[in-house]
Amino acid sequence: MIVWINGAFGSGKTTLVEELRPRWPESLVFDPEMVGYVLREIVEVPTGDFQDLRLWRRQVADLAVGLIEEYRRPLLVPMTLVHPGYLHEIFGALRDSDIVVHHFFLKVAPEVLERRIDGRSFFPDDPAREERVRTWCKARIGPCTAAVDTLPGDTVFLDGESSPGELAGQVLARVG
Repeated sequence: MIVWINGAFGSGKTTLVEELRPRWPESLVFDPEMVGYVLREIVEVPTGDFQDLRLWRRQVADLAVGLIEEYRRPLLVPMTLVHPGYLHEIFGALRDSDIVVHHFFLKVAPEVLERRIDGRSFFPDDPAREERVRTWCKARIGPCTAAVDTLPGDTVFLDGESSPGELAGQVLARVG
């Protein structure tokens, strides 16, 4: 089983997974961003977004399937994934492997997302890089919030402004 926690940058995906982990100790945490970081070290990412790399999407699905097959444990996946084609591609590959995917999306008001992004420190020793990342994250708020209408019908929407404890309880109740 996969519990995919989706939402805009700053919506609380990682915080929610950090809250879920001790409550569900048999689960594994798989952050697909790490796959993107590895690929960036090997190949050029022309658009700047590693999700645009077909290889990233294939590797994310393959690694998730492999983790479940090898370790027989549920996966917690905190990852923004709002491009309809990419989401369908990854979730389709997971379902083709008979893996149940529970998809949650944290809805948060754009002004709250901006405040959260401004409050984060990405690269404190590199102010120029820090500002590039912050700008990149903020530029994706609109597309992420607009994607709500294109997400699969079985997506469970959560109020991302609720406490992490409340959200974790809701997720665990939903997945059983």
